[in-house]
This record gives sequence, structure tokens and C-alpha cells, in this order.
Amino acid sequence: MAERDGLTPVDVLLVEDDEGDILMTKEAFEFYRIRNRLHVVTDGEQALHFLRRTGPFPDAPRPGLIMLDVNLPRLSGLEVLAELKRDPELLLIPVVILTTSQAEEDILRSYRLHANAYVTKPVDFEQFIAAIRQVDDFFLTLVQLPPDPGR
Repeated sequence: MAERDGLTPVDVLLVEDDEGDILMTKEAFEFYRIRNRLHVVTDGEQALHFLRRTGPFPDAPRPGLIMLDVNLPRLSGLEVLAELKRDPELLLIPVVILTTSQAEEDILRSYRLHANAYVTKPVDFEQFIAAIRQVDDFFLTLVQLPPDPGR
């Protein structure tokens, strides 16, 4: 929901441990003037704390979209995805797997766990930020998101 659309900004949770990819995602949000609020956690355990509003995140907003890497410390992205889809309060949040992995096993497992999309991160900076823009445009501008049950 970028400013040009006049829509209300949405909270986006990026679960990513690679500092370079975090920086590029932040730069994509700035470059395209994406008004959605980006929150970042760097491992699977932090992601679950953020989403469940526990530990260091008691006041965390409920994201309208989760961008989740597969290869994470503590809990893998696929373990986080499995937990999300078992939790009745979290299972409706759209999850985009955003990863360097092109492994067929990761792709199949992600969709079996009900990921909404699987995007392989481009290595080129311009293609990477364009991919972030496309995810934002599709999931946060075009698609109707489910309401936050906490509101």
C-alpha cells in the first residue's frame, strides 16, 4: 500500500538473518516510497515471539504480510511457517518465502505448509528491489488481506 494509492499502511515482518538482504529490503522500501512499515527480526525464534507478542515484543503489531527466509538460525523458515499455520490466530497472515534457495524440496515443502508464494531472491541489486516492489504491489495493494482478529 504505497503512498501513491492513498491506502492505509500495513505492517510487514521481514524474517531475515542476512544483513545485506535486510539493507536491500529497507532500501527498496525507501526507493519505491513504500509506506508500509517494515519490521525486521533475524531468526525463527524472534519471529514467533514477534508474532505471538511475547518476550521482547509485547507490543508488536500484527503484520499484514510476512516475508520469510528459509535458512534461518534457531528455527528454520520452514519450521516457523509450520508453527504459523498451526496457530489459529496467525494462520491467515500471508507468508511469502523470500530466499536464495532454489531447492525443489524447499519449494515443495513451503507450498505444502501453505506458503502464499515462493520467491527466489535475485542477486542483482536492481532486480532484488524490483522483486520487493512486486511483492508489495501484489500482496499489499492488489490483494484483499484478511482482517486482524486482534482489532
